[in-house]
Amino acid sequence: MKLTTVGLGYIGLPTSIMFAKHGVDVLGVDINSETVESLNNGCIHIEEPGLQEAFDDVRATGHFKASLTPAEADVFIIAVPTPNNDDEYESCDISIVMQATASIVPYLKKGNTVIVESTIAPRTIDDHVKPFLEHQGYTIGEDLFLVHCPERVLPGKILEELVYNNRIIGGVTPACVDAGKKVYQTFVKGDMIETNARTAEMSKLMENTYRDLNIALANEIAKISDDLHINVLDVIQMANQHPRVNIHQPGPGVGGHCLAVDPYFIIAKSPELSPLIQTGRQVNRSMPAYVVEKVKQILQDLNAVKVTVFGLTYKGDVDDIRESPAFDIYELLHEHLDIEIVAFDPHVKLDFVEKDMEKAVHDASLVLVLSDHSEFKKLTDRHFKGMRHPIIFDTKNVMSQSFDTVDYYNYGNLYTYHTPAKNPQR
Repeated sequence: MKLTTVGLGYIGLPTSIMFAKHGVDVLGVDINSETVESLNNGCIHIEEPGLQEAFDDVRATGHFKASLTPAEADVFIIAVPTPNNDDEYESCDISIVMQATASIVPYLKKGNTVIVESTIAPRTIDDHVKPFLEHQGYTIGEDLFLVHCPERVLPGKILEELVYNNRIIGGVTPACVDAGKKVYQTFVKGDMIETNARTAEMSKLMENTYRDLNIALANEIAKISDDLHINVLDVIQMANQHPRVNIHQPGPGVGGHCLAVDPYFIIAKSPELSPLIQTGRQVNRSMPAYVVEKVKQILQDLNAVKVTVFGLTYKGDVDDIRESPAFDIYELLHEHLDIEIVAFDPHVKLDFVEKDMEKAVHDASLVLVLSDHSEFKKLTDRHFKGMRHPIIFDTKNVMSQSFDTVDYYNYGNLYTYHTPAKNPQR
């Protein structure tokens, strides 16, 4: 089997590597010439455990090559971004999906399977992709097989979940479903869930909307509990003892190119029927401003000259800052505080990010933890001895151990904050 993947980002590249690892000849296509050059020189451009090693293996076998243009294949997978449009309800921008679809048309032949893995709004396949391909002269389900198979993997565990997660196979026709199953049976060990394209589209959006709403509930309860001087982390832990309750954890907001984006794809289709989903988005989007206000309260009676942000990514142990509330907070701190704001993140390779933790915390009056990187979980008092005022506000509840010389706060005990002694520790 020959396969062409259009889009070599956080999903397209690992998917391509996994097919190549199982003997498929894969051509990975991307419009970014630097990405293509880097891959053909042996270096991946994203951070994911085990991915570089897997890539090295498939390059050595000759089963993967990168290119700026597609080529003929048996299967085409489209795995390109679907950002929000700049409209009232931030609807799904399918322009890149349609451009990717158009790019493969010169290389299509009868009997091919076309799979869209990109997250898309309901009816995108039926109302846009299918008519476009039919206009090229193909009969879907007879001489061309069209499938929506949404990606459902967690960054940090992509290689494992590509294999073991269940896959939704949303075919335009039953024959399309069969064609899609045949492709993924190359390596998937999870169940193949057969459905139509519309249901597959909506199911992916529902997964992420559920999680967004659950986090919104946790964030709102965190605000209320702080106001009432109640430890919200204890509240959630106790509530989750109930066998039918599973409340997520509060945090600095919701980020990434799924949870913070996908609910709008539903909202835009039926704005008058989605008030709950819209409210959840409003709550989670309010969290960066809420965190900044809490930081201002902590600093108000201190002679602060510096705040250090720990983490800019939307989740732990990745380098992905897309839609990251941590990054939003970093920028808001610059807008609202006339002091030095330093970012420290061992996973983000940007010029302004301090790479030495000791330098990052030196003379800071507050360390604000915004990402739950593993590197932050075992830090002790000695790592913060150079601070002007040794205070931590941990919005991710990642530093679970107790401190002796550091004032540690998270959403559970933030209401207990009191201004420390006026003599700063250095």
